[in-house]
Amino acid sequence: MKKEDKGIVISQLTETVKEYPNFYLTDIEALDAEKTSKLRRECFKQEIKLVVVKNNLLKKALENVGGDFSPLQVALKGNTAVMFSQTANAPARLIKEFTKGAKKGEIAKPELKAAYVQESFYVGAENLEALVNIKSKNELIGDVIALLQSPAKNVISALQSSGQTIHGLLKTLEER
Repeated sequence: MKKEDKGIVISQLTETVKEYPNFYLTDIEALDAEKTSKLRRECFKQEIKLVVVKNNLLKKALENVGGDFSPLQVALKGNTAVMFSQTANAPARLIKEFTKGAKKGEIAKPELKAAYVQESFYVGAENLEALVNIKSKNELIGDVIALLQSPAKNVISALQSSGQTIHGLLKTLEER
């Protein structure tokens, strides 16, 4: 690859890393053409951008982004495919679902090498389950709203069931 071509690839990778707040480094080396095609289709459906990269070019792109990505250096060996996503746990769920049929003792592919999710680093395949269980920003907002609405809903339902009288209101408040 020519130096100019490398520069173009590095700048494209830099822009992609800046665009997506979450990315997963995976190994998809052992996948045959059919499984690779299936993985790409699933990524497309779930709005995950899958890019196969050269490790050195990704290292340079991460340097251009700024910040300290040194915890990911150990994962940048061998073949690397990067899954970029706006949703923190979408790639982890896809990897888990895709590897369900793996036989016992065989290494399931795609295999998680490392991830940068919600400004945190996860290195190693043992972190896959933790990444699957991470809630997205929208899920957390929904949980907070539900918690805030719960006491108000209880008071309203108690008022409705007690006949909506002053006496009923005082009784309900005393019970609460």
